[in-house]
Amino acid sequence: MAQPTMKMVAERAGVSTALVSLVMRGAPNVSDHRRARVLAAADELGYRPNVLARNLASRRTNTIGVVLNDFHNPFFAEVADNIQAAADRIGYRLLYGNGKHSVDGEAEAVETFLQFRVDGIILVGSMDAASMEQAAKSAAVVVVGRSEHGQRVDTANTDDRVGANLAIDHLVALGHRRIAHVDGGDGAGASDRAGGYRDAMHRHGLGGHILIAAGDYTEEGGQAAAVQLLAASPRPTAVFASNDLSAIGTLDAFTTAGLRVPDDVSLVGFDNTAMTAMSYVSLTTVNQPTDELGQAAVDLLIRRLDAETAPAEHFVGSPILVVRTSTAPPPAEAT
Repeated sequence: MAQPTMKMVAERAGVSTALVSLVMRGAPNVSDHRRARVLAAADELGYRPNVLARNLASRRTNTIGVVLNDFHNPFFAEVADNIQAAADRIGYRLLYGNGKHSVDGEAEAVETFLQFRVDGIILVGSMDAASMEQAAKSAAVVVVGRSEHGQRVDTANTDDRVGANLAIDHLVALGHRRIAHVDGGDGAGASDRAGGYRDAMHRHGLGGHILIAAGDYTEEGGQAAAVQLLAASPRPTAVFASNDLSAIGTLDAFTTAGLRVPDDVSLVGFDNTAMTAMSYVSLTTVNQPTDELGQAAVDLLIRRLDAETAPAEHFVGSPILVVRTSTAPPPAEAT
């Protein structure tokens, strides 16, 4: 069906197309009576203004492309909720793309947004520094969750090393010495969390107990890592997982193997996603301030649009340890 035009609205309302244009732009210098006539005609015809054409003329689209690394990861969804709230407050629209937990998927989503001429792109959990810098040549780019320090890309992330230290300090205070880490692979912040784990273990004189199992920020990665840890001799009494999803996978594998958490092994995650507070999970985890990260991402993007050549800015939020029932002192026979 042919789309109704501004001219058709003008004819229906008995006004000029120029007046229809003023009404659709929300211009103040239109009488209430005329505005009501135009809006009523537009509603009857099902007319929608051509936002793309209008925005191209103004060189701003008032849209932001948001690429989530993995739609299955609840942490990314929680960050997206807060980005949406921040964007709503300033009248920006969001378009979402799925990075498909891969470098290629992320690049594809970024290219799609560039073709749609969004004002800027927010990458949540980006996996590829090269694609960030490339995209920043064509649009304002903010990365959430990865502490890159390029010349063009602004970032908003949590201090992952500090978060890892909080987790290890807590486990050591409970009496654990054989503390293992489930790595996050190429995931955003994973290398800093692993580095923080190593630093904390050495600081507590436990360098000889460092044990890292390969993972990838997914439940399946956590399950595979847990199988490695179950085969270790001696087996660790506590595990710090790189994120909550991998912690859930680790928990599942331990439970399947007949281990009780925290009686036989303690478990700590990272992110403090909503599911971790549920009673059947009750996971001790490191909280990331998703409200601050979402707001900072939008603020950084708008500042970048207004000052394209300014030095890159890097917001760093403070992590907090949230203690629940998945951690306890090690079994007596393990001390």
